[in-house]
Amino acid sequence: MARQHRLVIPGLAHLVSLPALAGLQPFPTPDDRTRFLAILRDAAAAQAMPVHAYALLPGELRTLVTPPTDAALSRWVQAIGRRYVSAYNRHHARSGTLWAGRFRSAPIEPGLWTLRALRFVDGAAERDVTSAAHRCGGRRDGTLVDPQEYWSLGNTPFERESAYASLLAEPLPDPQVARLRRCLTGGWVCGDEAFVRRLAAFDGPRIAPRPRGRPARRT
Repeated sequence: MARQHRLVIPGLAHLVSLPALAGLQPFPTPDDRTRFLAILRDAAAAQAMPVHAYALLPGELRTLVTPPTDAALSRWVQAIGRRYVSAYNRHHARSGTLWAGRFRSAPIEPGLWTLRALRFVDGAAERDVTSAAHRCGGRRDGTLVDPQEYWSLGNTPFERESAYASLLAEPLPDPQVARLRRCLTGGWVCGDEAFVRRLAAFDGPRIAPRPRGRPARRT
């Protein structure tokens, strides 16, 4: 079966997941995490691609980025994978790949869904391995770009930090998490139905799964 064409919509935020091989810890030590973040930032700068959030999870990299071109996202992930695997293998005296196949990505509707995706990344793990502290009164990371949805949370830094910390303290509702995960796995646009319909009206690759069941019979 041919691979599904990867859907990239330049200018929209994209939720991205890069899973590690089963049973393998991709970021086991502080040195690994520091090294990986430096590679992530350098690769993003090379593609002029804003990085909004990251989470270094036990078996997965999860990020929110906005690719400026169709090719930027794949080039960024390829650069990360190539450089980090080499450094990781040297550090841990191993060989072979670290990642389990292709990365997954989903374009996200601006507004509420982008804010939910931001929370999905920042709230994924302890704050020392996510970018949450950057937006919650901790150390600011100059390489991260806050999306407009974060800026809309308040008129001052304190208001924004306080509002965002309150959002992270409340887990995303299960249906929203399920929707984000489903779109990420399938490579679909994640947003409200009206937004998805508007995008689907343009010619191009399919942006959402087909409805379940048989097509309606024409009369």
